[in-house]
Amino acid sequence: MSTNFIEKGEVLNYTATTKDIASGDLVIIGSIAGVAKTDIANGSMGAVHITGIYSLAKAVDTITQGTKVYWSSVNCNVTTSKADNALIGVAANNATSGDGFIHVLLNVCL
Repeated sequence: MSTNFIEKGEVLNYTATTKDIASGDLVIIGSIAGVAKTDIANGSMGAVHITGIYSLAKAVDTITQGTKVYWSSVNCNVTTSKADNALIGVAANNATSGDGFIHVLLNVCL
């Protein structure tokens, strides 16, 4: 193993700076999307998963597997619209307009 290896990079420490974060909430860290492992109180540090597939609330969009998806911080859901939204990964499954959730593979297209 190389001497400069730090870790696998699957989890980052994150300090909540504006509000409490609930376990399972999507967090945007610069251009990285993550999902809180546990509750993180405002001003406290906690673990955020940045790899893997997570079920997240979605807009009414029909989304095809493999499509780039974005996070709407205004609506707190996944969308296919780039406009003012953060790129978070790709759809891991197909979802119709009637589906309330979609599986998202985080950070694979960044």
